[in-house]
Amino acid sequence: MTTTLQTFFQDNPKTALAFSGGTDSAYLLSAGLKYGADIRAYYIKSQFQPAFELADAQRLAAELGTALTILPLDVLSVPQVRRNPADRCYYCKQAIFTTLIRQAGKDGYPLVIDGTNVSDLTEDRPGMRVLAELGVRSPLREAGLTKEEIRVLSKEQGLFTWNKPAYACLSTRIAPGEEITEKALRQVEEAEKALAACGFSDFRVRVAGNSARLQVTASQMDLVLAKRSRILELLHPYYTTVTLDLKERQGAAEK
Repeated sequence: MTTTLQTFFQDNPKTALAFSGGTDSAYLLSAGLKYGADIRAYYIKSQFQPAFELADAQRLAAELGTALTILPLDVLSVPQVRRNPADRCYYCKQAIFTTLIRQAGKDGYPLVIDGTNVSDLTEDRPGMRVLAELGVRSPLREAGLTKEEIRVLSKEQGLFTWNKPAYACLSTRIAPGEEITEKALRQVEEAEKALAACGFSDFRVRVAGNSARLQVTASQMDLVLAKRSRILELLHPYYTTVTLDLKERQGAAEK
């Protein structure tokens, strides 16, 4: 049985939100404030988030006139995360939400919520198990809202995040089983930042050792060919080999 966001926040007027600065958590923060809840946004700052994500989170919080609590987390200190096994996401989420729940409790917030929605349920996310194990609630999912509906509602609310592309953390760029290092993460961040400046959007730079594989949507295949020389120039400081994945990226359907 689904509920509405208004009912959820009436029943849970004091909540801590795992806030990423993305479309879903941005709308959830806006809705909580709209319905009069004492909702506090927490941003977990780890090596897995690029700088622009924190900037977006800070901008959104400022536009909504609410505080943002930033919690530093050395996620690479967790051996199971650094080793990068297939279920890395589970251990990462466990570290993130354990940290958030601990701080929220100290701040007087008994319930932690996140931006998981109905569309997320079709995806294979090992980290989803952590939410149930730690008692984290997902109001958007409980309200039966899909990603597309959240985008529409966000646009109506005037949130700049309404059409922000889905963004998986930097660790998803590293080949499974390959150790995740600070250097590898920073190289991916710099490479993707450079390509974004060239006009690419909703793309990925997948990494295995010193090789990078560029994955773009079908609509941007021609742009890759047009800017081939520039791409090589930008990425060769980080990778000895740069290739193009001829299977186009499916946008939000892929991490």
